[in-house]
Amino acid sequence: MKYTFASDNCAGVDERIMKALERANKDFVLSYGDDKYTEDAILAFKREFGQDIKVYFVYNGTGANTIALGSILKPYQAVITPAFSHISVDETGAPEKYTGCKLIACPTENGKLTVEDIKPHLEVIGTVHHSQPKVVSITNSTEEGTLYTTDEIKEICDFAHENGLYVHMDGARIGNAAVALNKSLKEITKDCGVDVLSFGATKGGMMFGEAVVFFNTDLGEDFAYYRKNGTQLHSKMRFISAQFKAYLDDKIYLDNAKHANDMCQYFYSKLKEVDGIEFIYEPEVNGMFLKMPKELSDKVLTKYFFYDMDTKAGKVLRLMCSFATQKEDIDDFMKLLTT
Repeated sequence: MKYTFASDNCAGVDERIMKALERANKDFVLSYGDDKYTEDAILAFKREFGQDIKVYFVYNGTGANTIALGSILKPYQAVITPAFSHISVDETGAPEKYTGCKLIACPTENGKLTVEDIKPHLEVIGTVHHSQPKVVSITNSTEEGTLYTTDEIKEICDFAHENGLYVHMDGARIGNAAVALNKSLKEITKDCGVDVLSFGATKGGMMFGEAVVFFNTDLGEDFAYYRKNGTQLHSKMRFISAQFKAYLDDKIYLDNAKHANDMCQYFYSKLKEVDGIEFIYEPEVNGMFLKMPKELSDKVLTKYFFYDMDTKAGKVLRLMCSFATQKEDIDDFMKLLTT
């Protein structure tokens, strides 16, 4: 069984990242981020986003989301998020458990939250019997493979700030979003008004490690303590940091995101010619959501594994491309499907 299209998490590690890890695996250095590798990685983030940020490295995406949110919330507060967001359905309740806060999951048409979705939930502000909304959390690209434009993000951020709320962005596939939008990382986050970003890199070719980036630096004032308290402080920090320096400075995130997105478009061009396949959304990044007759899916499931998911459109199949996906993989899948 091949897992080529199951998830971009199923891909291995980019060879350039492996070399960065090998270079870091020399001699003795101080632990917990008090090292040159971490200093250099932070500078790499500042070259991307500007000097006025705070950045902290963590183990994984769930940890990044959970402690990023927990650090800016009080236990009686709440997070407004799309119903299909990762924090709502794929983190086993970790955000609610570790923050003590309520998640308000909003049904959406396409995985994207709008100001109109947010407005009704602000009516309880000031009412002591209700959790008080304090954060809006969005994901770009979304878990349904759709994209927020910069105008849509700005609109959400402006509305949130006008109403005393912060904006958190889950950027598990932030590189794919930037490439698809033809914008810089800064243009789709900080410049739009996002307060704190969970910066994903594992899906883009790193072995492990994510980052929490505060654009509203006041919110990150005590995050170093919160990270340790939240079990996300890596003792051998250089092995996260060395990856991030290469990932950003060598533009690995751009190369890999572009390749994954391009492979998805190639795959889409083949699949849309097959009778009986119905796409839920036209793919915008590196994932496709579609319905396929069982006799077709059974053919490819003899060799390729992929997930089916429950969405507003019902049960659909998800096919993901990664930096490691090759045209040969797609052509082989199509041969199985059509013969």
